[in-house]
Amino acid sequence: MPELPEVEIIVRDLKNKVRKRTFIDVWTDFPKMIKKPDSFSKFKKEIIGKKIEKVWRKGKNILFNLSGDYCLLIHQKLTGHLLLGKWKYEKGKWNPLIKGPLSNDPMNRFLHLILFLDNKEQLALSDLRKFAKVKLQKCKELMTSDDIKSLGTDPLEKNLTFGIFKKIIYSRKKKIKQILMDQTLISGIGNIYSDEILFEAKINPLRYSNDLSENEVKRIYEAMHKILRKAISLRGESISDFRDIKGRRGLFDKERKVYRREGKKCFRCGAIIKRVRIGGRSSYFCPQCQKIK
Repeated sequence: MPELPEVEIIVRDLKNKVRKRTFIDVWTDFPKMIKKPDSFSKFKKEIIGKKIEKVWRKGKNILFNLSGDYCLLIHQKLTGHLLLGKWKYEKGKWNPLIKGPLSNDPMNRFLHLILFLDNKEQLALSDLRKFAKVKLQKCKELMTSDDIKSLGTDPLEKNLTFGIFKKIIYSRKKKIKQILMDQTLISGIGNIYSDEILFEAKINPLRYSNDLSENEVKRIYEAMHKILRKAISLRGESISDFRDIKGRRGLFDKERKVYRREGKKCFRCGAIIKRVRIGGRSSYFCPQCQKIK
């Protein structure tokens, strides 16, 4: 699933490309992904003619503020990513008119939603598993929905001081990996970056949050900012399905130290990376560098 860095990259790229553009048409072959309004026909009627005024992120959600006080929410879920380009419908499928990743990377071919813009470009959602979620509502209604109000503090917000972060970590008696991935506490971090953050901080993912010392929590706080910012600068992680709006892979893979490296040597100490299940999710760590004391 695209996590905070990947969603942030999409948002930053779209800000410069689609702001002030107007939706003139929409297509889908999977109307079930549209959760609000309750039918594709209503969605189409409401979105056509709306101008994009702002593009921003809340947790893993991509949000478009539109004219008429409407908001469009797209959550890419497990395998979705937004693409910006030009396609033509031929012989029962959408064929890209732009050469490069949009045409030669298979991950960019699962188009299930296309929003047509007034400059002849199209904003398309490619989603292999078709788990993505789309909602179009009045902004006030969307901002008070569970999609938004249930989300915790964003790791990149300036007001997330160490003091506030420490209170969040100590607020639950749960494994630290689960705390970092709990979207109601800290929004945006998922399986990949929680593993990488804890490796950087030398903290075992099985440690309980209330057993961590203040110094250990400080290491996690600093590692969180370091890893997330580095991932953004490297255009995200594409070990699975993520691509940017031009269909290009991210470059964070070369920085990945533990995630999906079970059985391989630790880059730091040479021990063998292990995998455990925490809250139903695989977690990767170095048993030596991240030893439980």
